[in-house]
Amino acid sequence: MTTTVPAPVAPPRRILMGPGPSDIPSRVLLAMAAPTVGHLDPYFLRIMDETQSMLRQLFRTQNKLTLAVSGTGSAGMETVVCNLIEPGDKMIVCVNGVFGGRMADVAARCGAEVIKLERPFGEIFSSEEIEAALKQHKPKLLGIVNAETSTGASQPVQDIARLCHEHGALIAVDCVTSLGGQPVEVDEWQLDAVYSGTQKCLNCPPGLAPVTFSDRAVAAIDARKTKVQSWYLDMQMVKDYWGSNRAYHHTAPINMNYGLHEALRIVLEEGLEARFARQQRNHLALKAGLKAMGLEYAVKEGQQLPMLNAVIIPAGVDDAAVRKQLLNEFGIEIGGGLGPMKGKTWRIGLMGVGACPANVLVFLAALEKCLLEQGVKLIPGAGVGAANLAYARS
Repeated sequence: MTTTVPAPVAPPRRILMGPGPSDIPSRVLLAMAAPTVGHLDPYFLRIMDETQSMLRQLFRTQNKLTLAVSGTGSAGMETVVCNLIEPGDKMIVCVNGVFGGRMADVAARCGAEVIKLERPFGEIFSSEEIEAALKQHKPKLLGIVNAETSTGASQPVQDIARLCHEHGALIAVDCVTSLGGQPVEVDEWQLDAVYSGTQKCLNCPPGLAPVTFSDRAVAAIDARKTKVQSWYLDMQMVKDYWGSNRAYHHTAPINMNYGLHEALRIVLEEGLEARFARQQRNHLALKAGLKAMGLEYAVKEGQQLPMLNAVIIPAGVDDAAVRKQLLNEFGIEIGGGLGPMKGKTWRIGLMGVGACPANVLVFLAALEKCLLEQGVKLIPGAGVGAANLAYARS
């Protein structure tokens, strides 16, 4: 048999403005290229300790059980659900997008009695309907998505967490897209279990899932009568690797942790408040530009994520053709809609370092060309002009 050797990896340079992954700073890529050491090497143990400390600052928590799960954001979801749920436990899952639906699926696979609380894609839940469900079903756990990546909707969770505790339930929150892009106040909001991913507003390649568990959640894990469904994600064992015992559990992805360490340094160097303000400033400029081009958001005003902008595709415009043209002519990647929003919305990411005037202005100019070529009537330069005016005012 003839041996064939493919060409070396040489990916094209893209401007990643989709729902993730996001653009990666060179500092993070350089950190990942550093020499690999053992997963119990004293140097790597120091990196683990520093990463935990920085994650606590990012989550705004003192939770002892805060770490980076070896796996993508979906592994974070599974970690939270499978550690808190035992077969037969009741779990309310709030489903208003793809990732709420995924959480319900994970819970069912863990043996939960799943009660789905549903809203149409793009809408958010009210405290009143959450409280009614808590009173009726008396669950052990309620799961909700803070930033629904599939729709661009921002779900407030502070009051919902309070209601959960008043009715004897724990709350698990998906912050995959919100962490590092808008406030996530784990201690102040009294969130019990929160998970995220590295590939969104943290500007690190996919591969790790930051998680944090409150003392209430840890007590629930310790009180389990059955083993956690997943050996790999069992926090009763993983915490001993990340804790002072340093008990071997699995071989951590060393260089991915280097990358997360550097990505967190970049976030904290900028400062969370400054970072959130920058995200918002660029979001508003993008919104002004899109509005000037006649495009509307798929989510109501006041409920829109600054880091994931879901806009309605104009009537008669070929969704796939525009995204293909943006990629091939301009090297810009944006996302299409998911579920019932497929073919109806574009998802435009402004995540972390990607939230910058250069990306906003280049994207608006490129999108204008695509729309004009599809026969959309708009004023040339209107989008870029409106965005520049928004920047000037801010």
